[in-house]
Order: sequence, then C-alpha cells, then structure tokens
Amino acid sequence: MKLKETAFTVRAERAILFRVMLSGDRNGTESPLEELLRLAETAGASVVRTVVQKRVNIDPVYYIGKGKASELAVISTELDADVLICDDDLTPAQVRNLEKVIGKKVIDRSELILDIFATRAKTFQAKLQVELAQLEYTRPRLKRMWTHLSRIEGGIGTRGPGEKQLEVDKRIVLRKIHDLRRKLHEIEKRRERLVASRKEFFTVSIVGYTNAGKSTLMNALTEVDALVEDKLFATLDTKTGICKLENGRKVLVSDTVGFIQKLPHHLVSSFKATLEEARHADLLLHVADISSPIVHRQIEAVNTVLKELECDKKPVIMVLNKIDAVRDESLVPLIQSHFKDCITISAKTRRGIEGLRRKIGEILERNFMDVELTCSPGNGKLIAYLHEHAHILASHFDEQQVTFRLLIEDKLMQKLRMMDDKVQIKEAVEPN
Repeated sequence: MKLKETAFTVRAERAILFRVMLSGDRNGTESPLEELLRLAETAGASVVRTVVQKRVNIDPVYYIGKGKASELAVISTELDADVLICDDDLTPAQVRNLEKVIGKKVIDRSELILDIFATRAKTFQAKLQVELAQLEYTRPRLKRMWTHLSRIEGGIGTRGPGEKQLEVDKRIVLRKIHDLRRKLHEIEKRRERLVASRKEFFTVSIVGYTNAGKSTLMNALTEVDALVEDKLFATLDTKTGICKLENGRKVLVSDTVGFIQKLPHHLVSSFKATLEEARHADLLLHVADISSPIVHRQIEAVNTVLKELECDKKPVIMVLNKIDAVRDESLVPLIQSHFKDCITISAKTRRGIEGLRRKIGEILERNFMDVELTCSPGNGKLIAYLHEHAHILASHFDEQQVTFRLLIEDKLMQKLRMMDDKVQIKEAVEPN
C-alpha cells in the first residue's frame, strides 16, 4: 500500500491561495490570506495569486461555488499553477469536486500545516506525532488518495461481492493509528514521570502564537540554545532550561510548539505529550507579537487552545514581545490594560528581560509560600498530599518527626492544617 508521491508535499510548487469570507468574518488590518501566505511560503511554495470570494454561506458542494471554481480553473491554467490551497478545511467531497472542475491538486489548511510539521519534525516523538496526525487526517480521504481501488480476494470458497482494496487499506490505517497511539501513550507516561520528577522546581512554560518569539525568549531567559527562525512552527520539540531569578531562586523554563488560528484538532491531540509541559506548569508566559496588526486575534487563538488543554486557570504573565518593531507605541498601554500581569519586552534585543525575571519572582512570591513544615512520619495522607500539591525543596526524616522545606500555594495552607491540627508550619529562613 503506497500513497501517491504528491499526497503531502507543496515544496517548490506554484500555488494559488483562496478562501471564502462570510459576511460576519473579522479580519482587522491584515490581508485575508496573509497567514496562509506565510504558511505556504514556510512549506516551500511560491504563491502566484490570492483569491477571496465574499459569500453569505459556504457552498456545501464546491466550497466557493461552481462558477468561482471554473474561474479558478482558468486562472490556474494561465499562471501554470501546480496546487490550490484553501484557507479553511475542506470535506473530502469538496476536494474531489474542486479537483474535477479545476484539474489541479487542491489541498486545505490542515494538509498544508501537516506538510510543514512533517518537514520540521526532528525527534522520534515529533515524527510519531506528525505521522499520527497525518493518518487521522487521511483516513476519511482514502478514496481521493489511494490509487488501487480494484476488487480483490474471491476464488473458491470466497465467492461473493468480494472486498475492495479500499476496505483493506482502511483496516491497515486503523491498525497503524492504534499502534502510533500506543507508542505515544508510552512516551506520554514517560513525559509525565519526567515532569513529576521536577516537583522541587517552580516550572514555567512559554506558550504563544507561532513566530511570536518564544524560542528567542527561551534563549534570553536560560542557557538553552533553542533554534530561532523567522518561520512558522520553527519549534516542534519541547526544550527545558534553568532561569535564575534575582533572589537566587531557580525556575525551570520550557518552550512549546506554537499555536495558530484554526489549529487542526487532531494536531492538538497528537501533540498532547509535547504540550504536557504547559499542562503541568505552575506559571505560563503567554508570548504575543505586539507588532502584529492582529495581535488580539492571535491571543484569542492561543487562549482557545489553552482552554482545550485545561490550562486556562493557571497564573499567566502576558509577555508583549517585539516592542522594538512597534510603529505606534501609543497603542501599547491600551493593549496592556486588558491584562492583569503584563510586561513589554524585546527578546531579540534583551530589552525588558530583567523586568520579566522580576515579574516571575513576584508571581512566585504572590501565589506560593516558602515554608518549613513539621509533622509526624506516620501521617501518610498528609505527606502524600504534600508530594502531590507542593514543591518539596528538602526533607529530613527521623523517628519522631519529618521536616519539609517546601513551596506551596497559599490557598492550600488551610487545607494542611485541617488534615492535621498538630502540624507545625513556619516561614522558611534562607541559610546565610
């Protein structure tokens, strides 16, 4: 069983981008296809034309309507285009119908993003995640992508309607998906154990829209040399480093894959293990490109994914990056006013980085108490609770008592006293 060679590549191809704008669509000051243009260029395509059609609703058969599809057929012939890329997800039927009318390869936004992810994946885990996402996307589209649909089986003892190769291929794909999920589940369990082993550290996860400057910020805060490129999805694999704060404390900082508007759901699902860092972090640094004309929409897109990952209740510092690229700085205070904890920086020039370190320290001190707790070594329930909900910095056991030095959220302090009214808690003292 083999896929067509052209199934997931738009490299070095001449591309036409198209989309439908419904009457209620918001677009700010950005071109309707600006982001898709950047995605196509990141994938290696040469964009020769963009086409936007305004409609009241999406055509269920052709997405853009048969008349516009015929117009695209003429344009694609005149410009010698190889592929047409839609800014929305298309149904398998819409793709087939458009390809019949236009006579060229048609792909949608998800397929384009999957192509980029496939070229970016470097580690074993990332490659498994991309392969799973591709198969999840491909499964309902087998009729378009598979070429050997002839009837097979049959013969003495098996005569009857027979079984098409397509059905066999579907079972093969389902088995492959199951196998990939099992392998990724094992990686996810290892990742959870790794994250759990860092409980003695306060953990910070950098999240944000793709190309907002997360990796540059990661390099500015830690000693990790993360890859920095002016391309979408330059980072697919999580990296972790140590950030030293002013008071001498150390926190772990992790970079994550960038988010994007209309990020395909199966990609979020496939990259769950990679996003595990954000799910277990104590603090999120939400990095946004303040120089972007649609920064508010990008922030909304990230918040949508964070909610899906159940990270929307965590403490967040809004980091407005690329302040050096802002043309009108009078807009900055207006944007800042929307967020409780907000700071402006330029990760590239290191402007504001020390202020960000102080802000991280403030959040740590505001939400977490550094205490010394003494209890009976036989109080297994309380000790288990501490391991689950606190950051244990040090511990000392003897026959009479056990003493912990820990960081714990102040709101949990009352819970500790309710679990054991004999527990002793006092503010920790830094050694000289």
